[in-house]
Amino acid sequence: MKMLNPSDLAAVVGVIDPDANSAATYTTDWIDMSTFQMVMGIVMAGTLGASATLDAKFEQATDSGGSGVKDISGTNITQLTKAGSDDDKQVVINLHADDLDLANDFTHARLSMTVGTATSDAGAVVLGMSPRYAPASDNDAATVDEIVTP
Repeated sequence: MKMLNPSDLAAVVGVIDPDANSAATYTTDWIDMSTFQMVMGIVMAGTLGASATLDAKFEQATDSGGSGVKDISGTNITQLTKAGSDDDKQVVINLHADDLDLANDFTHARLSMTVGTATSDAGAVVLGMSPRYAPASDNDAATVDEIVTP
């Protein structure tokens, strides 16, 4: 008998749409970390442009508007590069709610992805894990169109 679905335990809480992204920085919406004990960012590189680079990290803020935005220490990925044969690779970044600067009232996080030098196929998704209140899917991003359960 099925008791829980994976969507009860994890929610899509942030997205950078996969696309041929020009050289720029792209971010998810701000994620309220009081909703989840941890989140997992998955950065997906497709075909990188000539001499392209791809960087990603988590940032934090004191509210959903991004007040006081700053990097979260230890979340920067090792740069993916065209020269390093990093086409079609993925990187996973783990973040716990207590990794935020709680002493200074930082409560929100977002994933930031920077495409450097040349247009590259890339995207990212952030999954909210271990919801403080179940089911996790109650907190899915507005872009989640459907959850299918057999």
